[in-house]
Amino acid sequence: MSLTVERGAAPRPGRLTSLEVCAGAGGLALGLEEAGFDPVLLLDNRSVACETLRANRPGWDVRETDLADFDPADDRQVYDVQLLSGGLPRVKSPAANARTRGDDAELAVLRAAVDLVYGVQPCAILLENVPDLIKKDEYQPIRTFVEEELDHLGYGIRWHVLNAKDFGVPQTREVGFLVAFKDGLIDRFEWPEPEPGPPPTVGETLRESMAARGWPDAARWAAQADVVAPTIVGGSWDRGGADLGPTGAKRKWERIGVDGVTVADRVPGAEFRWDPAAGRSGRVPLTVEQVALIQGFPPRWRIAGRKTARFRQVGNATPPPLARAVGEAIASTLPAGGASWPRRRS
Repeated sequence: MSLTVERGAAPRPGRLTSLEVCAGAGGLALGLEEAGFDPVLLLDNRSVACETLRANRPGWDVRETDLADFDPADDRQVYDVQLLSGGLPRVKSPAANARTRGDDAELAVLRAAVDLVYGVQPCAILLENVPDLIKKDEYQPIRTFVEEELDHLGYGIRWHVLNAKDFGVPQTREVGFLVAFKDGLIDRFEWPEPEPGPPPTVGETLRESMAARGWPDAARWAAQADVVAPTIVGGSWDRGGADLGPTGAKRKWERIGVDGVTVADRVPGAEFRWDPAAGRSGRVPLTVEQVALIQGFPPRWRIAGRKTARFRQVGNATPPPLARAVGEAIASTLPAGGASWPRRRS
């Protein structure tokens, strides 16, 4: 008989527990932490993402592994956590996979996450993905698969799309969510309401960082950057460099004097002459750290790796303030402290 050694810090008193899969740069986990959840384990298959998580939260138990290879029987601390959460790779529609002869790698991760529910038996589930998964008819076969599998296990399900700009994030970013609860708790769940007032603008968010190296036009630039950002797109891990998204997004950045074709190594210095009419040379590029601020990460959050890998992590992350809002809605639905949640029988 083998002895399983449980790693990771014990949950703090009065806190809820979670298991995070496809944790990435930690945007979802950070927001959930602020909502009252302590992860007993976090999984990701990219070493650079695991490095980011460990750099910011040395006490978290972070494992570099493919989700399909994870067996909860080897880490029994994940059994019966209050929440199984994950920001899964962006699922393509069945039609798109047929056109591109895709290998359904993203769908395989979704299936592995659903399979993990069988072993872990969490009280609640939170999975984040593209809004099209919820909104478009062509994704109905995928939604049906998830609904049937979770219904078989006794979970009630809700799908919903929220926009990060409604929760204090200076960016228009629609995010698709699946929330599920056992034992009829789904009837008590309510999606978070948008925060009152307008979201912060790009200029408000980046003014301080733009002035960090003495750029004299930082305040003037910030004053005219009085809009929320277009959606930050992390892009594919397999090709391309770091930039601020497709052509339409780059044009929106251009209107506030930002060069969206590249990502800078550092913010502008005192010598930089801001002159958008001069073309790219007169527009200011953003750094990875500034893009992270637009995603809602706190300034202290460190992103590991080289520039493109860092940008990918940030661009693919769940904005932490949005994750916090959904996490708080889940926490308020769960039994207080999880005390009445029935543990599995040994």
